[in-house]
Amino acid sequence: MRASIRTSAPVRHAAMLGIGAYRPRLVVDNDQVAGLIDSSDDWIRTRSGIRCRRWAGEDETIVHMATAAAQEAIERSGVDPERIGCVLLATISNLRQTPAAASEVATRVGAVNAGAMDVSAACAGFCYGLALAADIVRGGSASHVLVIGVERMTDLIDDRDRGTAFLFADGAGAAVVGGSDEPGIGPVVWGSDGSQAELISQDHSWLDWRDQLAKDPSTEAPALRMKGQAVFRWATVEMAKVARRTLDAAGLDVADLDAFIPHQANDRITEALARSLRLPASVAVARDVVEQGNTSAASIPLAIDTLMANGTVRSGDRALLLGFGAGLSFAGQVVVLP
Repeated sequence: MRASIRTSAPVRHAAMLGIGAYRPRLVVDNDQVAGLIDSSDDWIRTRSGIRCRRWAGEDETIVHMATAAAQEAIERSGVDPERIGCVLLATISNLRQTPAAASEVATRVGAVNAGAMDVSAACAGFCYGLALAADIVRGGSASHVLVIGVERMTDLIDDRDRGTAFLFADGAGAAVVGGSDEPGIGPVVWGSDGSQAELISQDHSWLDWRDQLAKDPSTEAPALRMKGQAVFRWATVEMAKVARRTLDAAGLDVADLDAFIPHQANDRITEALARSLRLPASVAVARDVVEQGNTSAASIPLAIDTLMANGTVRSGDRALLLGFGAGLSFAGQVVVLP
């Protein structure tokens, strides 16, 4: 009789064990942005709620920021880095196509036994990574997974584009996921709608840019463009539905939540979603975008870190996470905060 293939022993539950963050040194207020886009501080605040944002310096690379956030998450989790079996790094702004930034970060933080890969799901990237990490841990493929959301969005934007220049920013957030006696990461509700991919996208491909560059050395690199009003309508209507589906999947109601932490795209979107969900006054709503700007895949872990650092939420509280953005991609899950 042939021997059976041995499989990893699964665990029943997974949870976040520690959270970390990195915010670039440079704080850029609205007045510093407004002149380039023929705007004003009042115009920017009215449309986005943003007062300032963080922009990375030359030395604050994707790998540098991700490593700093990851080290903090690992330290707070109390997990030996060598026990981390997988590193998932969510980003759309790593302009070095290969190797994956995740492999460099894994080595820098001491996760020498980890598989590593980058995940491209834009502003939903951290939630995608968290869902994959929970499944990896529950399935037994790794006892611990490091999930990172990191962006240098300033490398992708045109600083003269009135639709994006004032919104996007840079930063990194990370979480360590491991086994748990109680459910700590609820079922993911995710999806995508490629029929609307043009709502948030590069204006042309790198291949087109390369071909044009050969003809005209002054050709500008691809830049991120966004159809803001269409994105606003999609996010406020469709993401409210996804949030309700996420709560249903977790078997919870809004009254069971301690916090609502959506992707920090725009404070007007956050406010519209909070109203639509009819959140009780007891539920804290993340508004990290006001001081941090839109950091795409990094925005949710950064917002978690802010709420925990200022005492608005505590370890053990329940939070509804909701990521959404280019793709159009989205993902939501209810989590227990580490």
